[in-house]
Amino acid sequence: MRIVALPYRPFAGLTGSEVLEAFWTELSKELSQYLDEESIAEVLRAATFGAQAHEGQMRQSGEPYFTHPISVTKILAEQRFDLPVLQAALLHDVLEDTPVTKQEMAEAFGDSVTALVDGVSKLDRLKNQAPQEAQAESFKKMFVATTDDPRVIIIKLADRLHNMQTLGALRPDKRIRKARETLEIYASIAGRLGLFYFRMQLEDLVFSYLYPWRYAVLKKHYTKLFENNTLLNEIREEIQPILKEMGIQATITKRQRHLWGVYQRMKRKMSFEAACHTVPIRIITKTEDDCYRILGVLHGLYRPISGKFEDYIAAPKSNGYRSLHTSVLMAEQDVLNVQIRTRDMHHLAETGIIAVWHQHLKNRSLRKEQHNITAQKYMRDWLSRLREMQNMTDDPLEFYDVIKKELSAGAIHVYTPRGEVIDLPAGATPVDFAYAINPEIGDKCVGAKVNGIPYPIFRPLEIAQTCEIITDKDAHPHAGWLQFVVTAKARAGVNHHLRQLKDKEAEDFGKQLLSQALQDLGSSYQAIENTKLLAYLSVNHLEQKELLNDIACGKKQAGLVAATLLGNTQIKGDGEVLYIHNTLDSGIEMADCCHPLPKEAIVGHLEQGKAIRIHRRNCPMVQVTDSQDWLRAAWDEDIGGVFIALLSLEVPDKPRMLSKIADVIADCESNIYDFQVIHNTHREDVRALKVWLEVKNRDHLAKIIRHLRWLEEVEKIERI
Repeated sequence: MRIVALPYRPFAGLTGSEVLEAFWTELSKELSQYLDEESIAEVLRAATFGAQAHEGQMRQSGEPYFTHPISVTKILAEQRFDLPVLQAALLHDVLEDTPVTKQEMAEAFGDSVTALVDGVSKLDRLKNQAPQEAQAESFKKMFVATTDDPRVIIIKLADRLHNMQTLGALRPDKRIRKARETLEIYASIAGRLGLFYFRMQLEDLVFSYLYPWRYAVLKKHYTKLFENNTLLNEIREEIQPILKEMGIQATITKRQRHLWGVYQRMKRKMSFEAACHTVPIRIITKTEDDCYRILGVLHGLYRPISGKFEDYIAAPKSNGYRSLHTSVLMAEQDVLNVQIRTRDMHHLAETGIIAVWHQHLKNRSLRKEQHNITAQKYMRDWLSRLREMQNMTDDPLEFYDVIKKELSAGAIHVYTPRGEVIDLPAGATPVDFAYAINPEIGDKCVGAKVNGIPYPIFRPLEIAQTCEIITDKDAHPHAGWLQFVVTAKARAGVNHHLRQLKDKEAEDFGKQLLSQALQDLGSSYQAIENTKLLAYLSVNHLEQKELLNDIACGKKQAGLVAATLLGNTQIKGDGEVLYIHNTLDSGIEMADCCHPLPKEAIVGHLEQGKAIRIHRRNCPMVQVTDSQDWLRAAWDEDIGGVFIALLSLEVPDKPRMLSKIADVIADCESNIYDFQVIHNTHREDVRALKVWLEVKNRDHLAKIIRHLRWLEEVEKIERI
């Protein structure tokens, strides 16, 4: 699979019919690989209809417009999608860009095809409507249609893929904007649904537009590697005779490298040199048993790399993906990255769960293989999450934002105590987990245990943890949960409870939350001076009843209101977040245990009778302290002042070592606030240092660490 931005083809000046004639030979050849003659004739009928409807329309490249829908159809045909999808792809812009009506299309091609086309079509932009709002409206419309027929998103992905392949006709700023949107939304959707063909092509095209030089360097190397079959032939010569003797039929091919994936790994931990010595191959065989036997052959011939074996056959991914992954070291120090799978597994890996889902709907007697069952469950869950997000808000812009956040968060899997896998977005908390199991469990959640140990309900879960939810029949959701839950299901559950509160109940609930927050600060609701309360209400243009209602519904944070009423803070708040805008803020202290810095995720801790102490979000103290004592916090964009950071270093015990370190720190425009030499290290010739630095933010600290690492003498450096 070659990932390239397509050059503009010489079709300018052709009519729609001439474009169809130019494309049809290649397309019909592809269709004949899996469709009968009657179905191919139906595709041609839709193509003729589309060519006539778009007659006279041009793309920004100057080509006839119909070059786009027929190219989209070819992409889908290469992935073996069914007749209605192909017809809808040929017609996908007809309702949006031509006078043809839905009724006329339905009469010609039926309701199913028309519904697919309508789902992909954008809404007409209303007069005086902002472009972002119009885009969000169309985006939500597409997802509503997807919940009725998931094939809508397939057509949209193919549409976006061809648009990315021909993005060169747009202005540079528009190209960048389209590329970022593609990465944030469409490539993420393709990945979630196991549509790896689309995901890889979209991400690599995005890479080529966002970082053209880096893309070109990697592409040059991997193109050369892919075209050089010397190593592949050596592997075949070593493996195939053994497999033949064992009675195993298998094909061994080289995998086209996912350049965006390589780039991401290089950013995290892999050097370019290591990337250059990594060879990806795929072995496809007949049966599961053959997969494991081939694995044994590989591990017998080459040295397996520790920690690089993953068995997705015995434990499939949540989207149904199954395969064996292993990495082995060859004689010349080349690393062989191998995928081993059956043909059925390969089909699912390439076409994703939507193909399995649609086959399931058409044929209820579909073989109940584990990967099909898993794929069907994942698809049901995904559609359910879409519906929940749609029901969560009527505002298209908010819906668009929710989708973006959920997709950009990545994904983790967490286990129930019974071993059931629950899929969640990265950053999800035990409360999100509770609502994912059952809304009633979420409503009654009072605590959690992770891997058998008590765990704060607001702390993000990590991959492969086992989570147990503690419930109480008298419990109810708290408005404060809205500060940390990330899933639409959890937010919808909390908001549903808050909407059910009657005015008097909401007022009482708000008073209860504020009273508790005041107690945490060593005061009480009754002790608040009336003048302070009136002043607060006046500044915020509120009545007392409105203030308590806002606290109950999560619009204002009880801890922040309490701190303000007591005069402990001058920090501005938006009802959900404490914003820190100066190191000299009254009532605010930076925690010595973790030394938080601007640009880091933080939380505030309410300490009885004391200031609000700011911690890094991943500080160990956050794990062991009651969740009710914490406030959500964030740095103001214009944060100023100097912050303290603590580094631990290991350096040789020799003259002028401290002077060298001090010079580097000074060159980075920082001062040493304090330092400590520790002599009891594991080696007599090495000294451990603790250095307290004055820095502006996390980026400033990162620069200092980077420059210190350039010193040959620095054996180890880490932030504490």
